[in-house]
Amino acid sequence: MELVRGLHNLRPRHRGCVATIGNFDGVHAGHQAILKRLREHSRRLGLPGCVVIFEPQPREYFAPEAAPPRLSRLRDKLALLEAEGVDRVLCLAFNHRLRSLSAEAFVQQALLDGLGIKHLEVGDDFRFGCDRSGDFAFLQDSGTRHGFSVEAASTVADCGERISSSRVRQVLADGDFEQAERLLGRPFSITGRVIYGQQLGRTLGAPTANVQLKRLHAPLNGVYRVSAVVDGNDEALMGVANIGRRPSVGDDGQAHLEVHLFDFSGDLYGRRLTVLFHEKLRDEHHFDSLDALKQGIQADFAKARAQWGI
Repeated sequence: MELVRGLHNLRPRHRGCVATIGNFDGVHAGHQAILKRLREHSRRLGLPGCVVIFEPQPREYFAPEAAPPRLSRLRDKLALLEAEGVDRVLCLAFNHRLRSLSAEAFVQQALLDGLGIKHLEVGDDFRFGCDRSGDFAFLQDSGTRHGFSVEAASTVADCGERISSSRVRQVLADGDFEQAERLLGRPFSITGRVIYGQQLGRTLGAPTANVQLKRLHAPLNGVYRVSAVVDGNDEALMGVANIGRRPSVGDDGQAHLEVHLFDFSGDLYGRRLTVLFHEKLRDEHHFDSLDALKQGIQADFAKARAQWGI
């Protein structure tokens, strides 16, 4: 899969494709249905399939503190899109210049001059342009005038309810990982590089790997039963993870992901850890002393081990 960053990096060879536009946060089952139709049109027309995404996501640009938690970082999103058979991703920097483009200018510069699209797959509620005047009807009219077809991406439902990134976030917040797996088509996971932390866990008898989150807000908060794989290896390691602001050991206002792997010895610094979440054990809360924190951690470990049967 080819990644093109910005309209200025598009070349004549990139012209002629079928495309879709969106955040594709989490690349959930609804997104996967859109990408399936993209592949079908790609084969029918003999053209590459292109996904247009934005970084940061528009809501992160306009109101970062109120933006919803990311289900997937850019790196993970790209890997998921590649696994869905996407040929090309055009990643546009969402900045003042882009958000100032009118709907007409966006269609002309990105879809026509840049990509030379022949077919566009987009949600019928999609809106764009500095005045939000661009909608599905506008795109249909543009397609008629400029020679590309436009198709509405049909809603995909689960138990009678639309599958969306917002719904995935809600079921994760509720600790319903079985439903999250059904909506995503895979277990929910967070991948990041292991970095140096406070190393306080060693003194508490619970050494942890501090995993980079690299997102404004975390989609989870609390203590969880998890499994993890190192550098994409097949072997799954069992453990417990805390994700939150660590109120008992110095809240710095940032979310942290710390993972303790049972019966593991080795150096994880600098390696990529994929953490799969299976069950919420409890909410994060403040302990009055380090001794109380240590007892709480050991209780979490005992509960998780019992669930794993180890």
